Amino acid sequence: MKNLNKNIVRKLIKKKLKISFAESCTGGLLSSSITSVPGSSKVFSLALVTYSNQSKIKILKVSKKIIKKYGAVSKKVCLVMVKNIGKIGKTDMSVSITGIAGPSGGTGTKPVGLVFIAVKLKNKIVVNKYLFKNKGRSYIRNAAVNKSLELILSFLK
Repeated sequence: MKNLNKNIVRKLIKKKLKISFAESCTGGLLSSSITSVPGSSKVFSLALVTYSNQSKIKILKVSKKIIKKYGAVSKKVCLVMVKNIGKIGKTDMSVSITGIAGPSGGTGTKPVGLVFIAVKLKNKIVVNKYLFKNKGRSYIRNAAVNKSLELILSFLK
């Protein structure tokens, strides 16, 4: 993780891009990994931990209908989150994460370890679905952050 976050900050500075995050299951870990890098203040604009459905609805403007129809942990919700955090932060790049870190909360169709990560750079958006091994809450949260960092880096190449 250490080198990924440093590379990201370096590339963002070089490309003069600003980044924002909307995190749910990672609870600010992604933001923390970026802000731990000296110089990140040049590129890091804003992060919101929208853990509850209420905060996703009220702050990120995810419609109640979408959450009701697809669930908070879904490709649709992750997509709205990434688009809207970019608007709120007025950033070139934005990232959103929503998932089930466990140990409970999983279902047959949405097991513990299911995480959606979206990255948006200008008009390009990718929303990926991951199913991390259920090796505990901390493992899932860290795995989601590492995947996010890899995804951000792939966008910046």
